Amino acid sequence: MLRTIIISFALFISLNAFSARILIPMDESQKNHLKAYGIAYWTLEREVEITWLLNHRGGSFMMKYHDEIKEECVIRGVSYEVIADVQSTTLLQQISSPSVNKDAIKLQEAPRIAVYSPKNKQPWDDAVTLVLTYAEIPYDVVYDPEVLEGVLPTYDWLHLHHEDFTGQYGKFWSAYKNVSWYQENVRHNEELARQLGYSKVSQLKLAVAKKIRDFVSGGGYMFSMCSAPDSFDVALAADGVDICDVMFDGDPIEPNAQEKLNYDNCFAFTDFTISTNPNEYEISSIDATDDRQVRPETDYFKLFDFSAKWDPVPTMLCQNHENLIKGFMGQTTSFAKQYLKPEVVIMGENKKLREVRYIHGDYGNGTWTYLGGHDPEDYRHFIGDPPTDLNLHPNSAGYRLILNNVLFPAAKKKKRKT
Repeated sequence: MLRTIIISFALFISLNAFSARILIPMDESQKNHLKAYGIAYWTLEREVEITWLLNHRGGSFMMKYHDEIKEECVIRGVSYEVIADVQSTTLLQQISSPSVNKDAIKLQEAPRIAVYSPKNKQPWDDAVTLVLTYAEIPYDVVYDPEVLEGVLPTYDWLHLHHEDFTGQYGKFWSAYKNVSWYQENVRHNEELARQLGYSKVSQLKLAVAKKIRDFVSGGGYMFSMCSAPDSFDVALAADGVDICDVMFDGDPIEPNAQEKLNYDNCFAFTDFTISTNPNEYEISSIDATDDRQVRPETDYFKLFDFSAKWDPVPTMLCQNHENLIKGFMGQTTSFAKQYLKPEVVIMGENKKLREVRYIHGDYGNGTWTYLGGHDPEDYRHFIGDPPTDLNLHPNSAGYRLILNNVLFPAAKKKKRKT
């Protein structure tokens, strides 16, 4: 009899564990928001489906109970709760009610991630690679040779590292032309262009930008920050037009280059003016950095509150435990609102400054997302500054925006391209 009772009790415990759910809260109770995304990715890698609870406790994650998931949460210092099936069913019923601005989205497959980044050492870090590494989310580094070889369709998600796709080396010439890292960067890019069959770096970067454009059009997800968003759009607009001065490509800017721009080629921006002054640390009028009148302690932008059931994509990208995000500077800090195309979705802005910080849109069968600024936890990150230690910022609301984009492709299961 005693043996039967013990066996029955063990079976009862086993069945209850099997039918339970793990809830990873993403509100203020979460000890480490950033590593929670890593747990979600790790879970998807093991083919366990996740339910992303949009607008519920900061965008919490829920999945079937497995001892391994619980143990991984403990190892990584991520807060979790174990709830019974009946509780999860009740929760999903509450979330499905038309009277609440919440929704439940299935995450089904770990996205394959590529970071477009140069192989030579740069005198600055990249927020996306920092947070991917901290969250323990795997990624591959690709650059011009791999992009031109056609590897992008084998990935779901692409991040563009701090990059100047116009071939003007970030307009660093005036301040850094005599500095070794700048000279090495020019030499490396010119040599790479020659190896790949291009006479100018600007021609190489345009070819790469077109490959990235085609990746998005074919169903890829692209995310970029800092100078990559506006330089990418400017490069596409200047297809067939020489906008580089002699110190960048050996010959002057093409006459009437501004009038020859084709804004139809751009993802997000229109009617902007390119900067033709080589001494100006700007690529175009898109960047609103120089027009900002704000103190660091009052520099914030607000996330929009979207309808979870009707606008699930921007809702996913805005999941956070805070809706006011600390501002942070970059070569491109923010985007001047007057240069946005009308179809662009604004997800975060500072209305007082008339600048937008976080935008999204569709292109072909894919999507793009642009975030202004360089490092969400370093207000004014200078060249040569050490990388941010994310162990000091495990609950960063700004870095959460990056990781929302990383998980976003998992919300729609699609056929792999090989």
